[in-house]
Amino acid sequence: MARADAAARALLQEFEIVVAPVDPFALARDLDVQVVPQKLDDDVSGMLLRRDGRCVIGVNRTHSRLRRRFTVAHELGHLRMHRGRPLILDTDTRVNYRNTVSSMATDREEVEANRFAAALLSPEALVRDAVYRTTFRTVGELVTQLAGTFELSEIAMTYRLMNLGIISGPAH
Repeated sequence: MARADAAARALLQEFEIVVAPVDPFALARDLDVQVVPQKLDDDVSGMLLRRDGRCVIGVNRTHSRLRRRFTVAHELGHLRMHRGRPLILDTDTRVNYRNTVSSMATDREEVEANRFAAALLSPEALVRDAVYRTTFRTVGELVTQLAGTFELSEIAMTYRLMNLGIISGPAH
């Protein structure tokens, strides 16, 4: 997923962001993307709509603040990496679009957008520095402290640390 990591790193560099927590709502605003909290079905986290040169991210207002942060970052990933489709709906329920994008490509795009969001909200260099500076006795303590620092859920932070090779598995 080097492409997702590189795209997130480029966006952070573009706006000279070097400290955590990263604010995806401010980034969206800086990119002239309107973020609109919406009442959506529980299985819909967010959506990206592109029309006439304008972009709008709809985010489920009933989801937790941490989930909304990740959703906005995820949709920014679609915006930066996945050109072409005017509407991207992120839901736990499979939505099949009858177009030239195969289901495999859609799955790849979702994985990429998740990787982008993780890299945007918890940049590798900042995570490694935070691990070095954090005092902890257990992996669970490390995850909890870093989740707070980066304003991610503990689950998202666990996956990030695993993907970076910092921990080998979930905290028990």
